[in-house]
Amino acid sequence: MKTCLKALKYVGLVLWAFICLFPLYWLFTFSLKNNDEIFGENILGLPKHWLIENYSTAFAGGNVGIYLKNSIVVTVVTILFTAIVSITACYAIERMDWKLKKAARLLLMTGLMIPIHAALLPVFYILQTFHLLNTSWALILPYTGFAIPMGLMIVSGFMNGIPRELEEAACIDGAGIYQIFFRVIFPLMRPALATVAIFTFLQAWNELMFATVYISDANQRTLTVGIQSMSGQFQTSWGPIGAALVLATIPTLLIYFALNKQVQESLVMGAVKG
Repeated sequence: MKTCLKALKYVGLVLWAFICLFPLYWLFTFSLKNNDEIFGENILGLPKHWLIENYSTAFAGGNVGIYLKNSIVVTVVTILFTAIVSITACYAIERMDWKLKKAARLLLMTGLMIPIHAALLPVFYILQTFHLLNTSWALILPYTGFAIPMGLMIVSGFMNGIPRELEEAACIDGAGIYQIFFRVIFPLMRPALATVAIFTFLQAWNELMFATVYISDANQRTLTVGIQSMSGQFQTSWGPIGAALVLATIPTLLIYFALNKQVQESLVMGAVKG
């Protein structure tokens, strides 16, 4: 009986792995086909003719290289700003005593209740006032602002699990507040920061509405807007679009494989808290 249950478990896991991996297989083969194969002749099978040139077409004619660079710049800077503000604000709120820390926490966490696209028009007028439209900052600043509340919540839950005795011991040894933060707290917060990085990456990398409204300059477009613009009015070559989608998917997979261990450590630490 146990052997049968074990076999069924493995069969279920294999089927689930197939369900999860099939979209990646389909997207990769999609990127190497022409329109005839994509829309009827060979929808699910391997390409009859492997059109590697779809990738060069996407880079050259579709300007995917420029869009990819813009997305990387916006996403990396957004992750850095979000991580720095989240961990420093969390340390000030959770570990320091000052009069307005409850009000500061409430103000920062209020951002969780505001849908990001509900602020589309107000943020547009602010960016227009400071002449930031059609620049990378038009996306970096809103993305960071809306990512901070979630980052603060994640980091706060993890920081509360760190014993205060570690800071007290460092203080007795003569360490100042900055030394305690950088030498004691910050190294222990790496799993939480990895979690923040993944959530922020997914938000900034895949966001479309802000990128469409705030960026009209073709040389400043991010990858999501760039891929959308590759669709023609009367005729569209879908192979290069598939190639661009593959290039947009690869960084997400790399980020996950690079940081998934630390995210799991963060979840485990939170589970055994107390």
